[in-house]
Amino acid sequence: MKHLLLFTLCGFAFLTGGRLSAQNKPAQAAAQSFVFPALPYSYDALEPYIDKATVELHYDKHHRGYYTKFVAAIKGTDMETMPMETIFATISKRSVDVRNNAGGFYNHTLYWENMKPNAGGQPSADLMKVIEKQFGSFDKFKEQFSNAAKGKFGSGWAWLILTKNHELKITTTSNQDNPLMDVVEENGIPLLALDVWEHAYYLKYQNRRPEYVDAFWNLVDWKTVESRYKTALAKK
Repeated sequence: MKHLLLFTLCGFAFLTGGRLSAQNKPAQAAAQSFVFPALPYSYDALEPYIDKATVELHYDKHHRGYYTKFVAAIKGTDMETMPMETIFATISKRSVDVRNNAGGFYNHTLYWENMKPNAGGQPSADLMKVIEKQFGSFDKFKEQFSNAAKGKFGSGWAWLILTKNHELKITTTSNQDNPLMDVVEENGIPLLALDVWEHAYYLKYQNRRPEYVDAFWNLVDWKTVESRYKTALAKK
């Protein structure tokens, strides 16, 4: 297959042969380059923290919708064979449709991949040392990240990123922007992503975003976060 979408900054690629649960539709190939990744687990795997109905709606309607619109927006352009990080690095020159839907497609992929059933807990000793050095303690990191996610006005995302200075930093972005885009205040490589759009939590938590954010820590796949961190360090 010609030039598959490579999320090279985070150290993984999504191919048509990716993981697929029995409940989900087959991964959907796009024109030439980009493919819609399979959900890494079944719709109900994140319960009780995120309910089955939310995951199914979020993945099959919202995420898939961003993908479909993104592919349509870049059809017939050089972006069809362009790495996603290159598109983001020049997003200020792209249309609103490309900006919103490229972000929505990419951001959600990171979000699903950095969660896992029966996860949570703490990162490994190596990443823990970096977090403790940067934030004072793991609990302080969680508190700062949670406060950023809870306090983000309107729709958007909370991120843990690796900056160009090799430092960990917590940031937020609005709508479907992300830290790889040339339009955000703080650039960096995403390590951990949390969706705080209402569609991510409203069916279960209604307007209680803080409860959703607190529940998220029970699902964080720290092995994935650490893998992204190591890959990001190697690329810098």
